[in-house]
Amino acid sequence: MKERLTLALIGGGNMASALASGLIGRRCTAADVHVIDPGEDKRAHWSTLGTTVAAAPDARLSDCKVWFFAVKPQVMAEVVQQCQPWLKPGTLVISIAAGIPGAAISRWLGHEARPYTRIVRCMPNTPALIGCGMTGMTALSGVTDADRVQAEELLRAVGEVLWVADDAAIDAVTAVSGSGPAYVFLFLEALISAGVKQGLTPEQARQLALGTFHGATQLAMLSPDEPSVLRERVTSKGGTTAAALAVFQDRGLPEIMQAAVAAAARRAGELAQEFSS
Repeated sequence: MKERLTLALIGGGNMASALASGLIGRRCTAADVHVIDPGEDKRAHWSTLGTTVAAAPDARLSDCKVWFFAVKPQVMAEVVQQCQPWLKPGTLVISIAAGIPGAAISRWLGHEARPYTRIVRCMPNTPALIGCGMTGMTALSGVTDADRVQAEELLRAVGEVLWVADDAAIDAVTAVSGSGPAYVFLFLEALISAGVKQGLTPEQARQLALGTFHGATQLAMLSPDEPSVLRERVTSKGGTTAAALAVFQDRGLPEIMQAAVAAAARRAGELAQEFSS
């Protein structure tokens, strides 16, 4: 019998909604969820689902075994410190606030001499909104094995999860999968546009591009072979695919991708400095 899950969603936006839709009715009841959001419309929406709501942190937080912070990084320090008075030693804190290192949250919840370390920091991506997310996770020293299982169960409600070593690795996760959907969308835009220039209608080009990308991704996920092997199987010497790939190579696509991911990782580190000082 699993222990009852009591969950505080601090920030009631899209990601919190996605998480709740994957948990309510499966892992907890709506009455087990307490949502804190300053937006009146959002609170009204959550109330219709049966959760309790509040405009600001209050004593009801002390009854929640898991706190899930889903607020903008610009307000994270203020919100965490508002919640701190109701923190209990057994509270598991999970943050999806981009650019906020675990050490900063630890300091805000505790103090310099004794920071609070029962914290999991996560970096999901936008496909989590349809249950197809990819979330990188890292745990601070106070997180128990049971806490890891709990955190992983929560984030699996919106997709797949991957544990990494520390905040530096979360910066890399941000650069690859956090920002990654935008890279995919950019590629799709370009592929659709190229199809239209070759005489397809926009609708035809879109259907072909999306269908091809979906199928290729599924094949890569299900195949035991590396993407490089799958690419070689599609590429006949002197054929159409080889001609296209030669252009990608000549224009330096691998180097462009490496530079782009490095820039995103570097910016993630810069944001961490800005928001956690």
